[in-house]
Amino acid sequence: MTPGSNIPLSTARVTVDVAAPVRLDVSGLLLTADGKVRSDDDFIFYNQPAGPGVTYRSGGGAAPDAITVDTAAVPPGIEKIVVTASPDAAGQTFQGIEPTATIRSADDSSVLATFTPPQLGSETALVIVEIYLRNGAWKARAVGQGYANGLAGIATDFGVSVEEPAAPAQPAAPAQPTAPPQPPAAPPATAPASPATPPAVPPAPAAAPGAGKINLDKGRVSLQKNQTVSLVKGGRPVLSSVQMGLGWEPAFRGKDIDLDASVIAYGPQRNHIDSCYFGKLQIVGGAIRHSGDNLTGEGGGDDEVITVDLGRLPQEVTGLVFTVNSFSGQKFTEVAKAYCRLLDGATGEELVRFDLTGAEPQTGVLMAKLIRQFSGEWEMTAMGSFVKSRTVRGMVKPAAQAL
Repeated sequence: MTPGSNIPLSTARVTVDVAAPVRLDVSGLLLTADGKVRSDDDFIFYNQPAGPGVTYRSGGGAAPDAITVDTAAVPPGIEKIVVTASPDAAGQTFQGIEPTATIRSADDSSVLATFTPPQLGSETALVIVEIYLRNGAWKARAVGQGYANGLAGIATDFGVSVEEPAAPAQPAAPAQPTAPPQPPAAPPATAPASPATPPAVPPAPAAAPGAGKINLDKGRVSLQKNQTVSLVKGGRPVLSSVQMGLGWEPAFRGKDIDLDASVIAYGPQRNHIDSCYFGKLQIVGGAIRHSGDNLTGEGGGDDEVITVDLGRLPQEVTGLVFTVNSFSGQKFTEVAKAYCRLLDGATGEELVRFDLTGAEPQTGVLMAKLIRQFSGEWEMTAMGSFVKSRTVRGMVKPAAQAL
């Protein structure tokens, strides 16, 4: 096949595998007539290998990954399944790599067509073929559309959301608790501050919650895992704009590391209100804003910044959890010097810092949480808990449990 060409499908069940000299990650997306997914459940890949009528099969490195489409089982309203591919190695492009998609009958493995996209260069992800419905009949089309910003570019293009598509203008989420009723999240927030934890640097030692709590009176606070600082300075709570800067570096020279920083907002029953991430740069009326996606992790300074106007947050927002995910599947064992730091939004002064020490071979980490106390001030607790999730949507439940 050549780009843009199509063939009718002679069988209801087809498998598309994509082979290359290097290992590729292959994914499938179910799209409606407007070219978008209905929800993140329509993104089929190694962490979510089955969806309605579409399944993913890993080749384990010895054989190519494959997507199988059972057109008879594709739900009404889905008019297209696009098959994507990206090199498994971080930051690798398709320069010099010729991937070949083979469309087969899923029943007897007979070859229906093959397609090798021509003249690839800086692309790090491809929409390689699509299975689509036209006038009641299913067809296959060769596409070969490349993206220089990896799977994140494809995700944004096709509307992959890292949350259910509830309208953000409905933060009346407290009326829909997602966990059994419990007291507001504020009291548990202080519990992780363990008396056994070494003292924070440079202020006074961490104490049990209460009068001896760390605050910002003595300047910048360096937290260790599970320590908590009260965002109070000179007896007054910090209720202005703050910025959470998140940064990381590749653990191996010459490799890019594409991580995504996000923040999840919760209500008093640990109910999910909204998530702010590279695909949704503002939430809760603009009180929380995201700086945008950084695809490499290269260079000094913060890689991504999330600005929170504490004074403008709606009252129903009582907890914020800051997360970092590897959408492309890289593990945190490939990351060096991951950290988060809280800055004064007006002056840029660093208020609190937490350096992530140790790493686990997971794709997500809960970095820190901000909890609104009954008295009105906010507290920040360092977390550093690793989670298996490439998207923020997969972090919503574990983050709620960690509040």
